[in-house]
Amino acid sequence: MISSKEVIEGLDKVIQDPKCELNYNKDYELLIATVLSAQSTDKKVNMVTEVLFSKYNLNDLKEIDIKLIQDIIRPVGTYQRKSMYVKEIAKRLIEECNGIVPNDRDYLESLPGVGRKTTNVVISNLFNEPAIAVDTHVDRVSKRLGLASPYDDVLIVEQKLMKKFPKDKWSRLHHQLVLFGRYICKSQKPDCDKCPFNGKCKIKKI
Repeated sequence: MISSKEVIEGLDKVIQDPKCELNYNKDYELLIATVLSAQSTDKKVNMVTEVLFSKYNLNDLKEIDIKLIQDIIRPVGTYQRKSMYVKEIAKRLIEECNGIVPNDRDYLESLPGVGRKTTNVVISNLFNEPAIAVDTHVDRVSKRLGLASPYDDVLIVEQKLMKKFPKDKWSRLHHQLVLFGRYICKSQKPDCDKCPFNGKCKIKKI
């Protein structure tokens, strides 16, 4: 069993400056980019949002033909559904929040395409609220390190991580686990030679 202290120390060695890899300049850009990132990669999302946000602001996204959004975000997958999310999010933010993303978990989770993971990403990065967003990387790494059980769903994984680590470490830990899973503890062909937990994990079982 790897202790929480060992996890923090190990991740600090290999992921020293963790941060969100989604590009954004405005609050709604992060929200929309995170929605687009579902079942996609940050690299693809950054590619499409560079075009999307350079052409259209929030009010434009509310008003323009949905096909214009679809044509741009097609590379991120499920683009037809996601384009509907983008328009509805823009509409609601303008009509209900004066175009500002609120620090309100319940409201954010009421938006289309926005679940707990997306909300955690947004409140952590925009408002410095302690949060752990469990994506596929966090889920995989947590189970390989024995921080969660193999059959835990993402909510259980999040709850276990919150219990094991100090609250003031949550946001940093989240970014570290994402980047560690993305670049070192990969799903296929993990780079175990660079892993500070080599020999202590459950990689053969997950």
